Amino acid sequence: MTTQQFKTDGGKVTVYLDGPTWNDLPAATLGKFSCSSADAGQAVLEQALAFIRENGLQQVIGPMEGDTWHSYRFVTQSDDSPAFLMEPTNTALVLEVFKSVGFAEISRYFSARVPLAHTAQAEPPATTDFTIEPWDGNNPEALFAQVFDLSTTAFSKNAFYKPITQEAFLAMYMPMVPMLKQELIFFARRPDGALAGFLFGTPNYAEGPNPTSAILKTYASLAKGAGQHLAYAFHKAALGAGYNTAIHALIHDDNLSAQRSAAEGADIFRRYGLFGLKLDG
Repeated sequence: MTTQQFKTDGGKVTVYLDGPTWNDLPAATLGKFSCSSADAGQAVLEQALAFIRENGLQQVIGPMEGDTWHSYRFVTQSDDSPAFLMEPTNTALVLEVFKSVGFAEISRYFSARVPLAHTAQAEPPATTDFTIEPWDGNNPEALFAQVFDLSTTAFSKNAFYKPITQEAFLAMYMPMVPMLKQELIFFARRPDGALAGFLFGTPNYAEGPNPTSAILKTYASLAKGAGQHLAYAFHKAALGAGYNTAIHALIHDDNLSAQRSAAEGADIFRRYGLFGLKLDG
């Protein structure tokens, strides 16, 4: 990944030249942006944008640390509740400075919460296409290798998708193993044992060592209905494990999971945006 960091007195940002495509054209991305004043932020962004122009690119996405596998999105609206585990955070200042140099929102997301006592009221229709099973807690490297294979297929048609190697994927996710709770991780498997979907849930350790909320962090499926069954299993297991709240984390506004979250009665408490800028020649 070709990167370049820029700093001013009170501002810094990192440029990633080999970002994902946007509208079928290559784009750079900006990540790790911070500033202590509007002037400092604008100055460092202008340096970064000049560098991007010099390298022949005319589109910029941000905030994004190179791709959607890494940190991206700004908080755009909030009820001011504390951030949950692995949630993007930013000041209102950096968002306003980003907008001030011409960035406009190109993709929207949200997080919502729901009392677990209100979820999993009706079990999804029975199916013979797959079965849902929790992770047995064994061989986490093999677990993540399977998740990588399914993720690269399930996410490949998403906007701003950019492939990464299995080695890079494992380097990101294996450090998470000590935080995993096997009772919050589920797989959908076809009759022949092939993986048809997965769901990763995690306790919200941002609350401390004894969290009361569980995060539905990531799920993907290649079989119709698997997502609904996985979410049902997660909500039921989280309630049984003593958590009182589910957080539906970082959902794209247009995803089917957004409809499922609303159907569960979840209330949106945070909104996020990804921003883009088209540069003049």
